[in-house]
Amino acid sequence: MLDKYDVIVVGAGHAGCEAANAAARMGSKVLLVTMNMNTIAQMSCNPAMGGVAKGQIVREIDALGGGSGIVSDKSALQFRMLNRSKGPAMWSPRTQNDRVMFSLEWRYLLEQNPNVDFWQDMCVGVLIERNTIIGVQLAMGTKVYGTTVVLTNGTFLNGLIHLGEKQFGGGRAGEKAATGLTESLVAFGFEAGRMKTGTPPRVDGRSLDYSKMEVQDGDENPSKFSYGNTSALSKQLPCHITYTNTHTHELLRTGFDRSPMFNGAIKSSGPRYCPSIEDKISRFADRDRHQIFVEPEGWNTVEIYVNGFSTSLPEEVQYAALKSIPGFEKVKMFRPGYAIEYDYFPPTQLKHSLETKLINNLFFAGQINGTTGYEEAACQGLMAGINAHQKAQEKEHFILSRSEAYIGVLIDDLITKGTNEPYRMFTSRAEFRILLRQDNADERLTPLGFELGLADQAALDKVERKQVLTKQLKTKLREIGISPDEANPLLVAKESAPISQQVKASSLITRPHISLTDLVSVSAQTATAVAEVLNEEPLAVEQTEILLKYEGYIDREEEQAQKHQRLENLQLPNTLDYFQIKSLSIEAKEKLSKIQPATIGQAARVSGVSPSDISVLLVHLGR
Repeated sequence: MLDKYDVIVVGAGHAGCEAANAAARMGSKVLLVTMNMNTIAQMSCNPAMGGVAKGQIVREIDALGGGSGIVSDKSALQFRMLNRSKGPAMWSPRTQNDRVMFSLEWRYLLEQNPNVDFWQDMCVGVLIERNTIIGVQLAMGTKVYGTTVVLTNGTFLNGLIHLGEKQFGGGRAGEKAATGLTESLVAFGFEAGRMKTGTPPRVDGRSLDYSKMEVQDGDENPSKFSYGNTSALSKQLPCHITYTNTHTHELLRTGFDRSPMFNGAIKSSGPRYCPSIEDKISRFADRDRHQIFVEPEGWNTVEIYVNGFSTSLPEEVQYAALKSIPGFEKVKMFRPGYAIEYDYFPPTQLKHSLETKLINNLFFAGQINGTTGYEEAACQGLMAGINAHQKAQEKEHFILSRSEAYIGVLIDDLITKGTNEPYRMFTSRAEFRILLRQDNADERLTPLGFELGLADQAALDKVERKQVLTKQLKTKLREIGISPDEANPLLVAKESAPISQQVKASSLITRPHISLTDLVSVSAQTATAVAEVLNEEPLAVEQTEILLKYEGYIDREEEQAQKHQRLENLQLPNTLDYFQIKSLSIEAKEKLSKIQPATIGQAARVSGVSPSDISVLLVHLGR
């Protein structure tokens, strides 16, 4: 009944949507299998995209030609650039989103592509011949055949929801768990594990007293995620901040004996950097309050997401504790928070292309690999979709290095180090974060996306024009002189040393607390040069300032990245028997045999492999 497909994608969450979109845009015939057509790209937890390091990932997805940035912009309620007070490597875009619009925009984007077909059913198994996947088995008895398969099952694999002492099967509240697939994969030799995540209660915004909370508005001049033609917000919805207190904590503790977190019902690892409220007050007993972010779920709903109050305590305990929070005294709860346990597959079983080592043409992406977060899932889906297409068309795989993208850092961390708790991206995980800024993702990745056939000509033209304008403005600022009469009033006001003779505008920009906007206010020549570029491409102005101010740091990091790349270029044969290399440590032999690193650079990042082990490998390779 169904055709044979180039790429079958199982699961229509953030990873599945990106995988289907990428493969289809590149020309593959794609089938997207989902258990529910009405929950495509559902924001299962918080209604937001981006944040620290995550915002950089969304920009990278967009630069390559993915959909998350576009969908985020079209469904945004609020935009904020986080960490503006820090260096540009830390600047991280974030949107608050309309949950329903986000899902609809993703479905619309996929439906506009004639290469995408949809099928509503549960995948219960994989079809394998001679160590190669040939299709999937669906619950209603249908077998669908494809050249490649991407599994993006999220929290649905044998999902078990915990609410106080109650347990029930489910992949999300109100949706059944996916069964059979884990068992099918384990039968073929895959190792599986369990992880846990959670979500907070949702409440009625009409019942809250916002006058008792701090207002958190969006940026005065909001930007956007996509480098394309989406529009920045002209109006925004505010978020609010309030706090728990000692009484809240006392009320929460009354339910600890019935908490699955503490009574042994939950045995798996949860996200370290997004703990439940009961975990917070247990681990940080000295803290008398914790921040609560009050986030709207959409333009046309009163539903509120209580960020910071993730919990699996009994619902009556949740409700009593909520009412003790300022502004929540008369709160009405729509639905309680809960925890969910689900199956995942340790990602050391994958290649850097996200293809499994055990079964040819089978790819894993998203929470099935042990990650947490929409953005981490989406970028894996994008890379798996690209590589599934490449494999189906018998083309070379596409891999990003750690110096090219946060996406490269994330995948390399997973493949090389594995994870036994939900993996979340942070800027601190990247060695080259000055190079991997949110403002230059287009320059880093759009040419690569264009070569793949994913990013279009208009995107490439825009990047190239931005580069030209940036270069022109940098040159002009190195030529424009600013006199002491022009500069010194500004410098004194900024508590910076005055100048005694004319200096170039570019040198003043390198001073702390002196911005290009400051120089525009005191130098007519600078104002003219900036205005010419600002009218055509504002991002070129921002990037010019960053490149001039941090030039020394950027040059040093580029040099380090080149040294790093030399090790990445030294390939290790996949037939290498590490146990036959006598001078390697026992731990190195075991770890390298399990991970099977592709390069010397990757081998050096395997936990337990020492610099002396790397020297032995280099000698073994004749280096």
